Amino acid sequence: MIDAIFFDVGGTILDESREFASWADWFGVPRHTFSAVFGAAIARGLDWQEPFRVFRPGFDLAVELERRAAAGTPESFGEEDLYPDARSCLTSLKEQGLLVGLAGNQPAHAEALLRALDLSVDVIGTSHGWGVAKPSPAFFAHVIREGGGDASSILYVGDRPDNDARPAMEAGMKTCLIRRGPWGYILDDPAVAEQCLFRIDSLDELPSLVAKHNAASG
Repeated sequence: MIDAIFFDVGGTILDESREFASWADWFGVPRHTFSAVFGAAIARGLDWQEPFRVFRPGFDLAVELERRAAAGTPESFGEEDLYPDARSCLTSLKEQGLLVGLAGNQPAHAEALLRALDLSVDVIGTSHGWGVAKPSPAFFAHVIREGGGDASSILYVGDRPDNDARPAMEAGMKTCLIRRGPWGYILDDPAVAEQCLFRIDSLDELPSLVAKHNAASG
């Protein structure tokens, strides 16, 4: 049975469109141009910061975040950036008696912003707070500990086969791929996708799938 469910953040519960648009504005390049370069980097399997270095050679995320904050345009997100199906999905899963958590690669300021959203979650974990990032096995070891210690009873939900589904499966967890966001549409790894317990296009689908799975496993 599934006793705990952890969600990736960006591209899974959080729509990063406005956030990436703000980076295009910060670099002073058209948003369409930034999006095109960003998509090309994803298709080539490059680190997500590589497009930033195209427009700002020597790009250092920590330094650039400080500069943006000092200029009065800090990187941020809020209620308006949640996918419309995120809050209701988390609430429905909590009502099933499951432990629900967030666990994603996020910078230092993100954890406070996530807590301010007052979502129906028991755990909020970030790469900055845990000191390790996906797809490292150590990141998913944190997820397993926070989820009760039994990897086989944990479902990890994310948009990326490379950073989310594959390493979570290797850690012994069940997985769910959601098809949205740039990685969800551009990256395609049938060998990984076929091993996922669920493959969905909306979080609205997940609560009933989990309920049916647990009913059949009980």
